[in-house]
Amino acid sequence: MATMSLPDSRSEPDGSAVIRVLSYNIRSMRDDNAALARVIRACAPDLVLVQEAPRFFRWRKYAARLAAATDLVVLGGGATAAGPLLLCSLRATVERTEDILLPRTPGLHRRGFATAVVRFAGARVGVVSCHLSLQRQERLAQAERLVETVDALGVPHTVIAGDLNDVPSGRAFRRLAGHYQDCWEVKPQGGVYTSPAHDPRRRIDAVFATEGVEVLGCGVPDGLPGVREADLRAATDHLPVLAALRVPAAAGERS
Repeated sequence: MATMSLPDSRSEPDGSAVIRVLSYNIRSMRDDNAALARVIRACAPDLVLVQEAPRFFRWRKYAARLAAATDLVVLGGGATAAGPLLLCSLRATVERTEDILLPRTPGLHRRGFATAVVRFAGARVGVVSCHLSLQRQERLAQAERLVETVDALGVPHTVIAGDLNDVPSGRAFRRLAGHYQDCWEVKPQGGVYTSPAHDPRRRIDAVFATEGVEVLGCGVPDGLPGVREADLRAATDHLPVLAALRVPAAAGERS
């Protein structure tokens, strides 16, 4: 197990902010929810970009339960984004949220993005959680739409994360990695592979950041203090990806 050591969240004197961002496919909370909550709490995230959140009967109640169990609040998404969900700590000040449904291919699952713009002290950051298609051509089209969505947020710094259903050599993954910083590639820590959780062999989940965001470390938190291997295997069928990022202060916010 690779050791993982990431800086704690904090606000810097210059108005920038160090934040922890967790990307996690939770398989509609069909597994060990107590283990899931323990993993998330141990990661101490400021933002959790969830994929496969519950989407059907009483989905809001399940999202609220997960938020309460992890000392977070629901920021946006869920069924209204076809599965991607955003959670955040009380450290975040929310400017706006928007759920985006993507065109549906007959016979395939509906997909969407959960988006938000939030502030941490003097830092302003866009957030996008995504879960791309299993079908190659649709997946590539969704990656293109994701780039357009990030541009439309109108903020200089954005974090994008999710289950890409694609490996780093794939066209959709390469499209995003060519446009944004692949945080694991920039500063790898912890584990590499995310799927399947019981025997990970593929890196299909990732955290990306726009230029100007400093990557302080990123990877599967299987060596992070407080994260138990048994919980990672029991919580869901994917392993999470945790990144520590320094987001610069917004223009006019520097002290």
